[in-house]
Amino acid sequence: MALGNFSQVTEFILLGLSDTRELQVLFFIFFFLAYAMVLLGNLLIIVTVRTDPKLLSPMYFFLCNLSVLDICCTSVTSPRLLVDLLSQRKAIGFEDCMAQLFFLHFVGASEMFLLTVMAYDRYTAICKPLHYTAIMNQRVCWLLVFACWAGGFLHSIVQTLLTVQLPFCGPNTIDNYFCDVPLVIRLACSDIYVIEWLMASNSGLISLFCFLVLVISYTFILATIRVQFTEGHWKALSTCASHVMVVTIFFVPCIFIYLRPFSTFPSDKHICVIYTVLSPVLNPLIYTLRNNEVKASMWKLWNRCRVF
Repeated sequence: MALGNFSQVTEFILLGLSDTRELQVLFFIFFFLAYAMVLLGNLLIIVTVRTDPKLLSPMYFFLCNLSVLDICCTSVTSPRLLVDLLSQRKAIGFEDCMAQLFFLHFVGASEMFLLTVMAYDRYTAICKPLHYTAIMNQRVCWLLVFACWAGGFLHSIVQTLLTVQLPFCGPNTIDNYFCDVPLVIRLACSDIYVIEWLMASNSGLISLFCFLVLVISYTFILATIRVQFTEGHWKALSTCASHVMVVTIFFVPCIFIYLRPFSTFPSDKHICVIYTVLSPVLNPLIYTLRNNEVKASMWKLWNRCRVF
């Protein structure tokens, strides 16, 4: 029995991305390299920002937190995916499945809120430059980050509690490589009409709302830059371009997956790869290749390491 929810199902079977052995080997190599890149790239950003006194602005403080969330996000799904790609039987226990979907939504929602905060930070820096240091002081930055994590936890605990109280008596097959709320609740042997609408309004509307806030923020930024364009604005615009790329890669697939109650497509599991693996891989590349300050700090860190 699982968590006292009257379920007969004690485990779920994950179908994964493919049942072809040759493709599984290729997927294992790809996802292993991707996971290694996520860990190394984001750890490099964290170490670089924390060791360079020039990178003490709120933007880099938020970037550090984004790197932590990226590591956590891909660590929720990638290790089990790598194990399953080498296994004949891809089973996950009921409790492990609930834990995976809890941490996935916890980290995912926290990252959505953080990206929204980062957009507000860029809006304040460009549209209110004289008040920027007063508005985005250290205390405010810590409070905003704490609010992102708290909001992610609240969102996730609601999703998990709504899921775990459902009765599961079979079938127990999930057509994906990880446990996610929309797929799991459809296996419940009870009416899930209200639950599915609650899930869509929770996950889907949060994704859409944060995305719209981001679009509005960048609209104000572009309007400000158009009126008065300086060299400082060009630098800020370059940073914003990186942020827009990250936001698009992360939010668009999430909106597509979670804002569709009562419907699934065979391609959904491949789209999930974008925000669970591809986005964490690309974030370090996007933020470093388009940011001269971070690149210069990384070279300094590399030269210091070579001396030792």
